[in-house]
Amino acid sequence: QVQLVESGGGLVQAGGSLRLSCAASGSIVSIDAMGWYRQASGKQRESVAVITSIGLTMYADSVKGRFTISRDNAKNTMYLQMNSLKPEDTAVYYCNAVGRLWSTWGQGTQVTVSS
Repeated sequence: QVQLVESGGGLVQAGGSLRLSCAASGSIVSIDAMGWYRQASGKQRESVAVITSIGLTMYADSVKGRFTISRDNAKNTMYLQMNSLKPEDTAVYYCNAVGRLWSTWGQGTQVTVSS
């Protein structure tokens, strides 16, 4: 089983930047893809960015050009660099990992962007 621990959330002004981290442990080789999701108050959880085991990346239209997903295999850590933050980016951000037959989530970290 894979365990995920997130960090890096916080308060930031519009136009600022944050970097979220997700440290993975356990059966790392079983992971097919990892990604970041977010859930704003009263809204559905939505995919933000995904990175596959071979390094392919995908982004939601709302964050293209502003967010970058990356990984450091030596540290078993995935990152989400968030630049040019907007108030509408305010949400709880969750780290996710999936294999062919399973999925697991981190605990979530709050990102609040003030105007």
